[in-house]
Amino acid sequence: MSEHWQSRPEGGGRFALWLIRTIALRGGRPLGRLCLYPITLYFFLRRGPERLASRRFLERVQGRPVSAWHVMKHIHSFAATLLDRIFLLAHGEKGFDISVEGLDELEVCLAQGRGLLLLGTHQGSFEALRALRSRRPEASLRVVLDKQKTPAMTELLEALAPEVGDQVIDASLGGASITLAVAEACEQGAMVALLADRGREHEVLRRTPFLGEPAPFPVGPWLLAHSLKVPVMLCFGLYEGGNRYRLIFEPFAERVEIPRHDRAHALDAVIARYALRVEHYAQVAPYNWFNFYDFWQQDAGVPVWNDAVAVRKRVGA
Repeated sequence: MSEHWQSRPEGGGRFALWLIRTIALRGGRPLGRLCLYPITLYFFLRRGPERLASRRFLERVQGRPVSAWHVMKHIHSFAATLLDRIFLLAHGEKGFDISVEGLDELEVCLAQGRGLLLLGTHQGSFEALRALRSRRPEASLRVVLDKQKTPAMTELLEALAPEVGDQVIDASLGGASITLAVAEACEQGAMVALLADRGREHEVLRRTPFLGEPAPFPVGPWLLAHSLKVPVMLCFGLYEGGNRYRLIFEPFAERVEIPRHDRAHALDAVIARYALRVEHYAQVAPYNWFNFYDFWQQDAGVPVWNDAVAVRKRVGA
């Protein structure tokens, strides 16, 4: 739910969301989709850092040089999910074709009544989670969102779906407050969704192999999962073009264990497992990758192993 288009905290993402929202609300989805083409060209021409990040990522994941057309397709996919976010918030999945995989596994976890952590990524659309409302309307869904870092998204929630905005857990309140709010939601049997691929400012990160090179991932979501002792599932809302999305739920752990005496190794193992699944879907749907900055060059904590292969062996990959 955080801003995807990012070489700096707000960057072009806020402007893009405002522009697409204005067009969509005034002209509807057909006109909005038509306007995506000039919008895509505008951002391709004007946003050099994101354009370069897109090209480098696509070349990395596909293993070959890419053209300007591929980069524009990448930007267009991002713009399309921004447009659809508006209609998913305002009307749910009406007008969309959203297939769901792993719903039975999700039901099993929810039936325990202990709550559930849903960990996602900046891939595709996290808003596709709204499809759960029609399939399991009695289930409560809370989303962790930093309102200070994503004012455009906060404004959109308040304008289009205030009832959804009321279910947001504000990540800007700080670690202790977040933990208490998430714990309370889980005690009530709710699903709590958050993104776990990108660290917040000053958050501790650890490196793990990702698409051929160690990349930094935040430790916070995993320490939270350990403290809550609730089931953890991964979720991916992949955009497949047009009005089609594929919402995927994957069981990850009945409980995440981070023992104090072996914390560093345990964190590296669990983050490496998560990164493998992120890598899998990056290869399956490369144009769904919406971290438009150099993902591999964030500040990171000191890794346990300098040898990337050692981490893979540690998790049995």
